[in-house]
Amino acid sequence: MSLIASDHFRIVVGLGKSGMSLVRFLANRGVAFAVADTRENPPELATLKRDYPHVEVRCGELDVEFLCRADELYVSPGLALATPALQAAAARGVKLSGDIELFARNAKAPIVAISGSNAKSTVTTLVGEMAAAAGKRVAVGGNLGTPALDLLSDDVELYVMELSSFQLETTDQLNAEVATVLNISEDHMDRYSGLPAYHLAKHRIFRGAKQFVVNRQDALTRPLMGEGQPCWTFGLSKPDFKAFGLREENGEKYLAFEFQNLMPVRELKVRGAHNQSNALAALALGHAVGLPFDAMLAALRNFAGLEHRCQWVRDLDGVGYYNDSKATNVGAALAAIEGLGADIEGKIVLIAGGDGKGAEFKDLRDPVAANCRAVILMGRDSDKIGEAVGDGVPLIRAGSLVEAVEQCRAAAQSGDVVLLSPACASFDMFKNYEDRGHQFVRAVEDLA
Repeated sequence: MSLIASDHFRIVVGLGKSGMSLVRFLANRGVAFAVADTRENPPELATLKRDYPHVEVRCGELDVEFLCRADELYVSPGLALATPALQAAAARGVKLSGDIELFARNAKAPIVAISGSNAKSTVTTLVGEMAAAAGKRVAVGGNLGTPALDLLSDDVELYVMELSSFQLETTDQLNAEVATVLNISEDHMDRYSGLPAYHLAKHRIFRGAKQFVVNRQDALTRPLMGEGQPCWTFGLSKPDFKAFGLREENGEKYLAFEFQNLMPVRELKVRGAHNQSNALAALALGHAVGLPFDAMLAALRNFAGLEHRCQWVRDLDGVGYYNDSKATNVGAALAAIEGLGADIEGKIVLIAGGDGKGAEFKDLRDPVAANCRAVILMGRDSDKIGEAVGDGVPLIRAGSLVEAVEQCRAAAQSGDVVLLSPACASFDMFKNYEDRGHQFVRAVEDLA
């Protein structure tokens, strides 16, 4: 485990889950540190004061002079590096870092690193289940579930990490065994100056990686750095050398690697072309770290998907109801609309809207016209979505999620799917995307 110089002083900036994991990590190693948070009452403050009463903590507006006492600031992913106090400290020579950088310095086992605008959690979970099926002692976390530093253990044989662009901003050298950016579409445009800045943040995942996995249907996922590293690809087209894809033979569609059919697509429990792409990405990542195909395919056959990610809720009167509340950006909603649209007999009745985070919605227009029977609009940016979608399908306004579900039932026909895939964040009307998804499920279950 790497040593931290005892005469250096650190400050943890942000006291959420990752901040508290940093506190535990530093305290266990006897490192001198303090804590700062822009909030007056951050979520882990009571825990910090109870377990580490000796640690100095400053809450409220960040004090530049206080921050400049440190050699290094470990900045929470939730706090933008453009924050003036952080920029002022950096200008005076204070290093800005984060928990993932510290994790990478201390992890002894290989790292599978996964980012992308969408499907990160699904693919991360899948690779973790594949590794477990292969008998590996695997630790799964990062942006998903357990904070990275809490996973560190000498017993772990493989780390499978979901990483957000915010986490990668403070990561200089991840040194993953294999890294991927699954896809790139506009997200967090309220934090980034534009798509190029967001794209650059995502691609920090490839720094020091020994192997790459690339989505051959998305040119923006190809690494901007590196030469000579093995590169595996995935996509919904027919695969060739070092590639995973789909192959059709005798009317049966297969997940395939190079010239080998691996398993029929119909054996997947999750629906939609986007989930076939997720399965292929997971296979490519698992193959890169030496997981055997029999274990990976067994895990795929058992995988029923994650909550709030194109999650089947119920069938009623010949209509399927799906909760895709995690679709907090346009790219995620497009994946669900096009993926399910290609997989059903009827049409989609879509519920969309919320806080668009500064995104544009023009890319929804053609897929919605091709796949949707109607769109139920709600939330802060509903008018903006309606303008982008245009008059290709009926647009219906709803003041609540319960009303939206009732409108969907009235609009849907047998063979259709009702899909909550908002293309927006949830904070204008809900606590978070989980709350939005749970309310949708309750509203659907309450339908007579």
